[in-house]
Amino acid sequence: MTWALRIPQCIMHVPSPCGGLELILQVSDTEKGKLQVLSLKGRFLGMEMTESYVRPKTAHFLPAISTMASSYRNTQPASHNTNQLRNSSYDKNDGTIPTLQQGIPDLLRTVTMSYPADRSTLSTRYTPDDWFKSNQGNYRQSEASRHSAERLRRDTMRLIQDKEQLTRRMQENTSKDIGERLNDIAFWRSELSHEVDNVAGETVALAEVKRRLERALAETERPLQVSQECMYHRDKRMAIDLVHDDVEKDLIKEVEVIKSCQTRMKQHLERATAQLALNRAAQHELERDLSDKVTAQRIDGRCHHLRNTSDGIGFFRGIERLDPSVSLPESWSKFTDNNVLRSQGQRAASRSRKLRDEIEALLNGTSSEMWSQFNNVNVSFTSRVAQTADARNSLQAHLAKTQQEIFQTEMLIESLKKALRDKDNPLKVAQTRLEERTRRPNVELCRDNPHHRLVEEIREIEDTIRKLQERLLDAESSLQSLLRTKVTLEHDLSIKANSLFLDQEKCMSIRKTFPSVPRLTGYT
Repeated sequence: MTWALRIPQCIMHVPSPCGGLELILQVSDTEKGKLQVLSLKGRFLGMEMTESYVRPKTAHFLPAISTMASSYRNTQPASHNTNQLRNSSYDKNDGTIPTLQQGIPDLLRTVTMSYPADRSTLSTRYTPDDWFKSNQGNYRQSEASRHSAERLRRDTMRLIQDKEQLTRRMQENTSKDIGERLNDIAFWRSELSHEVDNVAGETVALAEVKRRLERALAETERPLQVSQECMYHRDKRMAIDLVHDDVEKDLIKEVEVIKSCQTRMKQHLERATAQLALNRAAQHELERDLSDKVTAQRIDGRCHHLRNTSDGIGFFRGIERLDPSVSLPESWSKFTDNNVLRSQGQRAASRSRKLRDEIEALLNGTSSEMWSQFNNVNVSFTSRVAQTADARNSLQAHLAKTQQEIFQTEMLIESLKKALRDKDNPLKVAQTRLEERTRRPNVELCRDNPHHRLVEEIREIEDTIRKLQERLLDAESSLQSLLRTKVTLEHDLSIKANSLFLDQEKCMSIRKTFPSVPRLTGYT
């Protein structure tokens, strides 16, 4: 059977906007006549069902409600929220719900009543023995702390004195080491300064020889340009004059000689440049090492004079863990020693007169070779210009004779043309007579002597015209041949004139000057 109860707000002591709480219990009879709760549901009036408690399906029965009355007492204040109202004895007793023997009203009263005195026993946590034991423990802890503090104070004072002596002794040793280091730096600084002066002087001497060689090499550019320009101008020769003559051979040889001299100069210049680079590299290393020595000497000197009362001292946390060192004392001294030895080796290589003597001999030899070939080319040019001038004069004489013959041939052609024109009218007369006589009537159209004479006359005139025309063609052909010869002579004459202009005006004019021996040897 099902029980449905409405509990007013005054009974539940729970304020609710809906006016109260509604509980629905479903119970059934058991074999022993007791009631068994099958389900318990509760909700506020006017709201949906929020809780449902269902008994697990077990074989045993609930205990009597009189023995579990205290479990249904409400231990929470009435001011809690609605979620606290949902806590019931079902949560506190593992889901066990008592049977109903005293009636539903008693059950509801036990659920809604609260007894604050039931919680007073839970607030007591310690006993008097615990209190006395706590005080005694504090006393013992205080005495132990005082003894430990006294022992620490004595040990600390002794430690302070020992460390003070150790710190002073270590500072003195460090100052001594820094002073020795300053002496080493001063020694190597003097060695480096002396070697820097020596290598700088040798570098200056070698640089002067190198400048002479550079000036001599620069002076060869103009003769080479002149030779190449002459070859370029002579390439403008035309037709038959474009020959591989002695001038061209000497020009090619002159270009080869100048380029060969330039090649040898560049090789020695590269050697001098490389040696200068080595000298300057050694000097740079020495100067950098010297600069580092000066900086290190200044820093170590400042460190050597630092005292506990000096200005500028400060804390640098963790500096002892930083190790920026790049060398050891052995490698430090060996580094400077190697720099000095390398510089001395470079000075010994560049101070030897072998390289300078080779450069001096090269300058003298190249200037002599270029001057000799320059003179050979000029002689060849002079000879070639004379040959070309003779050829040009001969061509001019032949051209004058050809022009005279062309004039006479033209006069002959005019005479032949006039003779041909003179034969036109006699031929017309004879042909007209013969044509008129063909109009004679009948038997009068007779082949008589006049007819035969007219036919013979026409044939004779036509044969004369044919022969005159043949002679005219021959004369015109001769005239064309003469004209072609004239054109050839004029063209050849222009070629010779062009060759003379190139050799005489273009080439010889730019070959009037040549660098002097002092300039070719780099002195000026």
